Formats: sequence, structure tokens, C-alpha cells
Amino acid sequence: MIRQKRYLLLISSLVTLLPIAVGLILWDRLPETLVNHWGITGEPDGWSSLPSVVFGTPLTMLAVQWFLVLITSLDSKARERNQKPFGMVLWILPVLSNLCCYSIYALALGVEFSMSNLMVAAMAVMFLVIGNYLPKCRQNYTIGIRVPWTFADEETWNVTHRVGGRMWVIGSLVMLLGAVLPAKFGIPLFVIAMLVICIAPIVYSWVFYTRKRRSGAEITTTLKPMKQGSRTFTIVVLVFVAVTLIAIFSLLFVGNIHLEYGDDSFTVVASFYDDLTVSYDSIDSIEYREGNVDGVRTWGYGSFRLLMGYFENEEFGTYTRYTYYNPESCVILSADGKTLVLSGEDGPQTKEIYDTLKERTGR
Repeated sequence: MIRQKRYLLLISSLVTLLPIAVGLILWDRLPETLVNHWGITGEPDGWSSLPSVVFGTPLTMLAVQWFLVLITSLDSKARERNQKPFGMVLWILPVLSNLCCYSIYALALGVEFSMSNLMVAAMAVMFLVIGNYLPKCRQNYTIGIRVPWTFADEETWNVTHRVGGRMWVIGSLVMLLGAVLPAKFGIPLFVIAMLVICIAPIVYSWVFYTRKRRSGAEITTTLKPMKQGSRTFTIVVLVFVAVTLIAIFSLLFVGNIHLEYGDDSFTVVASFYDDLTVSYDSIDSIEYREGNVDGVRTWGYGSFRLLMGYFENEEFGTYTRYTYYNPESCVILSADGKTLVLSGEDGPQTKEIYDTLKERTGR
């Protein structure tokens, strides 16, 4: 496959590395440090040096591309029966390399746009393209919806990929809707749609295969029977994927913050992040403020439910935050010259925190 597609592979590799040339042209106009990661709320939360972005990102994309091509080429069924899907594998990483790098360059040069909306739109288009290719994907070991029951029966494989392709196309259109919505609505919509289109085809294929077996219909496959070790590996991978999806959902949509009050101090106990203890004597002032406190996260944890860690804004400079996402109100503490922003799950809970701290500190 690599030999047959060597010229196309060479061209796609050069396209993957094209952002390096553009980065060198813009080198003197770009800052020494560039934002290279954004949180799920669309806020910048990661920075890298100019050389690591200009050279590191395209080279990493190229390495991933060659790895995928190599794995696909080792599968004879993938080589013989999936020419079009293989072409898709060749071009996904080049497109992502250029999109990511040019977006970072543009933001660094002052072009204003929503990176989160752009990435949601790009991922939606990618899922749309993959959804159109899925029905064309024939049985193989490396490309497609690869679970034991699709390996075991060619009809199950074909039906799964035909129905799965439709699901991915519909899901991608839902994701595109998320690209035009504010990040706090668009990204959750994207995540939910992605989880659905990843899980639903697998469930559908299992139901189809199970019913077919119970009906006594003939089970046929073009693949060699999987060895026991391969089957075990596949089951382990499926369990790992399921656990990963559950963990991602939990990290994005669950978790709590509550305060435990002691005689001399209180402790902020938070899910997925370090607890924080503050002595009452260190508190200089307490303020209750309606609405959210805007800021950019520089280190910490952010989800569609919680925001915790170190943040920055013009009012406080660097401050620490333990709040729910977009709270109705906040409690702002000044302790030992540092600012701490807290909130409850809703307005009444935040007011209760404020009243309790006022009472215990006498301020």
C-alpha cells in the first residue's frame, strides 16, 4: 500500500509540514510564547514557545500520520478492500496540522475569532467525512467499527457501517449546530453528540448480531478467525474505551465543591482537585458579589460544572478560584494578600457561604 501510494504519501507529508514554512515566514511577527491549548470553556489554558509550536506541532502530526499509515498497510484486507478509506487516513492529519497551526498563528497576530467554535466545526466536518466513508469500509482488522461481532459476521459488519455512517452524518450536523452556539452550550452539545455516535453503532451492531444468531441464520466472514489472544485483547480495548468514556463524562459534567468549617480555619473540599485550607485569622476582607468573576485559567481544572485553580484578570491579577461554572454569585476573600473566589452550586448556597464566613471571622 505504501509503495503504491508513495507519491500521494509524499505530497500529504509535505502538506503536513507546510505550517513550518509559514511559521518561518511569520517568525519575526509572532510572539515568543503562543497559546496552544484552550479549555472546554474556550479559555486559553496552555502556552508553548514559538519553536515548539512552529516545528513541534507539524512534526507530531506527521509522526501520527505515518503511524496510522503503517498500521493500515500491515493489514492485507485493509490494503485490498479499502482504497478510499485509506485515502482518508492520508489526509486527516495534514488538514488538522494546517488548521491548528494557522489558527494559533492568526490568534497570535491579533485576529479575533472563537477557537472553541472553530475546533468544534472542524471536528464536526471530520466526523461528517468519516460518516460518508464508513459505508464504503469492508471487513478488515484496522479501519472501521472493530468489535468481535463485526469481525465474526460480514453482514453484521456491513449493516453496522451503513447504519453507523448515517448516525455519524446526523451527529456531525448536530455538532455543526454547536459550532455556532456560545461555548458553554456548543461544547456540551458536541461532547454529547460525539459520545452518542461512538456508542450507538456498537450497541446497534451487537443487537443485530445477537438477533441473527438466535434466528439460526448463517454467520459468515471474510476474515480469518481471531485467535483467543486477539479476542481477549479486543475485549480489553472495548472495556478500556467504555471506562474512558465514562471517566470523560464524569470529569466534564459531575463533581462538587463544599466547605468544611473548623474552629480556626475552613477547608474547601473539591472533586478532581486539591483541597484548600484557609485560617480565619488570615482573612482580611470578605465580599459578596452578584454574577460571575471573569478570568483566564492559567493552571487548574475546568469543566462544564466546576472551575478550580489559578486564574488571572485585570482586577485581581493572579487569584485562586473554587467555583461552579458560571455561578450566579461569588464570595471574594482577601487572605494574606491573595485573592480567593468561591461559590456554591446556586445563589442561596453562595450567600450561605458568605454569611457563615462573616460570622466565623467577625468581619
